[in-house]
Amino acid sequence: MPGGPSATLTGVSVRIVVAEDSVLLTEGLVRILEGAGHQVVGTVADAPALREIDVDSIDLLITDVRMPPGHGDDGLRAALDLRRRRPDLPVLVLSQYVAAAYARRLLGTEGGGRVGYLLKERVGRIADFLRAVETVCAGGVVVDPEVVSALFATAALDRLSPRESQVLALMARGASNSEIAAALVVSDAAVAKHVANIFLKLDLPPETDNRRVRAILLYLAQS
Repeated sequence: MPGGPSATLTGVSVRIVVAEDSVLLTEGLVRILEGAGHQVVGTVADAPALREIDVDSIDLLITDVRMPPGHGDDGLRAALDLRRRRPDLPVLVLSQYVAAAYARRLLGTEGGGRVGYLLKERVGRIADFLRAVETVCAGGVVVDPEVVSALFATAALDRLSPRESQVLALMARGASNSEIAAALVVSDAAVAKHVANIFLKLDLPPETDNRRVRAILLYLAQS
């Protein structure tokens, strides 16, 4: 095995399963991990195969969110199923997208940490990626900075009332205040009040540039 255990940041070699349907990315991950002294004891390319792994024989699972057969959140759901079988199983999720909902599901599992959620582009920063691997194995939590921003954004959106959420959703579709008023059968003044409350609750004071655009971007980060 290239590198040997002494090549790891902590000096501890861990046994890893990689779940990823991209052959090129799988090969790249294996090369990086084994080059750092870790042991890749298995690779799987779909969610059903992932569910069949022996969770008691590994130290870490690295998995994509989207995998066959459904190409939705199949990989994440399989990983959550494995965490239910073994709550202390370290899991590092790699995703192509900033998906706060997926991150919340992973971070909300039992096990007292031992989870990570990184964007796939971070793999290219090899030292940071390997540090994340070993942090998760050691019981820590690693979350991509862009995902943290999205998590904060969705927390802010939770402050909105149901009506304010409706108004923001219509704003995100490009509707003007008068169009929103017509859609919701309310007055223009009522819509203006809702919009002002949205800006207030999303911490977008009057001096903020492009408040409407920023509010819409926060909404889209949750979608």
